[in-house]
Amino acid sequence: MSIPPQSQAPSRAKASFLAPLRAAPATVPALVAVALLVVWATNQAGYPLTHWAPGGLFVLALLAIALSSIPLRLGEIPVLVRIALGCLAAYTALSFLSILWAGVPGDAWEGANRTLLYLLVFALFALWPQRGGSAALLLVAWVLAMIGLAAFVALHVNAAAGGPARLASLLPGGRLVYPSGYANANAAEWLMAFWPALLLAREARLHWSVRGLLAGGAVLLAGVALLSVSRGSLYATPVMLVLVFALLPGRVRTFALLVPVAAGIAAFAPSVLRVGELLESGRNAEAAVHAATTATLLAALVVGLAVALGAAIEQRRSFSASTARRVHRGVVVLAVLALVAILAGGVVAAGNPVRRVEHGWHTFKVGYGANSKSGNRLVSGLGSNRYDFYRVALDEFLHHPLLGIGADNFQQQYLAHGRSEETPHYPHSVELRTLAETGLIGALLALAGLGAALLAAARGLRGPDQLGRAVVAAALAGFAYWVVHGSFDWFWEFAGLGAPAFALLGLSCGLAPRAAETSSASGRQRSAGLRRLTIGACACAALLAALSLTAPWLSQLEVQSAARVWTKSPQTAYARLNDAASLNPLSDEPYLVAGSIALRFGDLVRANHEFALALGRTPGDAYATLERGAIASTQNDRGEALQLLERAARLNPRDPLTRQALKLTREGKRVSIEELNSSILHNAQQLE
Repeated sequence: MSIPPQSQAPSRAKASFLAPLRAAPATVPALVAVALLVVWATNQAGYPLTHWAPGGLFVLALLAIALSSIPLRLGEIPVLVRIALGCLAAYTALSFLSILWAGVPGDAWEGANRTLLYLLVFALFALWPQRGGSAALLLVAWVLAMIGLAAFVALHVNAAAGGPARLASLLPGGRLVYPSGYANANAAEWLMAFWPALLLAREARLHWSVRGLLAGGAVLLAGVALLSVSRGSLYATPVMLVLVFALLPGRVRTFALLVPVAAGIAAFAPSVLRVGELLESGRNAEAAVHAATTATLLAALVVGLAVALGAAIEQRRSFSASTARRVHRGVVVLAVLALVAILAGGVVAAGNPVRRVEHGWHTFKVGYGANSKSGNRLVSGLGSNRYDFYRVALDEFLHHPLLGIGADNFQQQYLAHGRSEETPHYPHSVELRTLAETGLIGALLALAGLGAALLAAARGLRGPDQLGRAVVAAALAGFAYWVVHGSFDWFWEFAGLGAPAFALLGLSCGLAPRAAETSSASGRQRSAGLRRLTIGACACAALLAALSLTAPWLSQLEVQSAARVWTKSPQTAYARLNDAASLNPLSDEPYLVAGSIALRFGDLVRANHEFALALGRTPGDAYATLERGAIASTQNDRGEALQLLERAARLNPRDPLTRQALKLTREGKRVSIEELNSSILHNAQQLE
């Protein structure tokens, strides 16, 4: 008996969904990893160790399951992908080795573990071959999830507009920090998904409804990103436009789609920027928030419907070759006219380009004080302390050119050699981070690994599968945005940004053409022996990786637990901090927290002991040295106090509290522990 067509429809839909998974079974663990990336995006962009370390274990488990259940022959992996994996693995190993010469070994271990996480993510997405359909499923799933999250954030901000305090917590200083906690990372989170959404929406092989969702979603992503008022994203955008049009195929289709998307963004941009200006000046922004949210959602809806309509017409009607050529020529002419108009408008808006560049360089060197106090933050100037961050990072590279100062070991050097009042943990540039912390050897390994991966992806751009080529282009654009914007910000340290970037790069490598492996019987025997050896080596490496990720994670959980209970049960807190110190034998944080707790209870003997233990692990810790000096002063040990406080002043010469404590001690006066720590606590709260 024949099955009615109505009953066949669900079966066809199920088959069409499962077909990509059967063609590329590695898509299943990769989809699970995509879900993890989205979870990270919902909370602090995966920055805390307690977020990304268990996630790293999860990715490691997915990779182990994939290796054990999905056939993989070394000879079938493209040579360029193997080179990329080898170089990135060597860079990860160097990061771990840097613990040996790092001034803060606990931070170096954390930095090496984060690098390990990115290696695992890249391997999961790059090792197995992908098809156009399976890769599109992965990329579209991630982009649509980010669009959904952006819609939630927009509605959440709109709902918070009725409460000034709540709105101020989401947009401190007029810049949206929710959900990442850092405005620039917030903007990058959305714009990393914006570029794949834009480039996938132009692909004719995707269903017209999906293309409409992606185009409208691109508008929404840009709108939520604009709420963060990130100058870095503003300057990264023209660089991305040049890269997309210069290096990626399908320029005419890209421009044709960019026109409605850009029009939608332009329609709501003034109202969105108005929100930041009102909040920054302390004025009521409730009406402005409602107007900006409504305009953004409406523009996304209109652009999505327009693109969906155009895509439906394109898919259901076939045009003659002559008509297609006329449309192509018309779009090219429009693109040239738009480029001329943009350049002319840019010259008019910027004024004298030479003076504009000079002003930008001046504000960049001088710092925040050189920025214009009037107008929007995006065009106020380039003033920040990054010039000083970069100066110190380059100096450290010049002093440690081969191997660097150790992963994530920038802060201690900046405290000693910086000129600003900031205390950055990281250099705010992925390139300078690599040079300063892992030296020339690390930079060459990273450059070789990323270069090989990009070359492999470039081959995917020339592959036979049209949908696969579109996915490669879109994924590379997302990765490129992370690199461009991350060149002047600290995005490497956000797992919710770095992990998706390496997943996108790995996905592009998964679409690189692969040759079937052929071998003789003797060759197969050698391959079997090599496979057993490889399995054994991978099992040992996986065990070490699991231990490396687990120990600092559990240690940090103990520190957080102690911080919650110390006011009611200090002895329980001390016990948990001792456990934390045992779990992470490199970190000084458990001892620093224990010493601070002891000071709050007036137990100077215990506090001095805990700070001494911290200095045993990190001899250059300025805070522990300052506290021990203050304790010695309180106990009338003037000689010890002078020695310790002079050292603290050398470690952190710009700290006014250290200078004041040293001045009092030199004058023969005692340092008040209570006043010192009250001031330290006040300063810490001011930075939050």
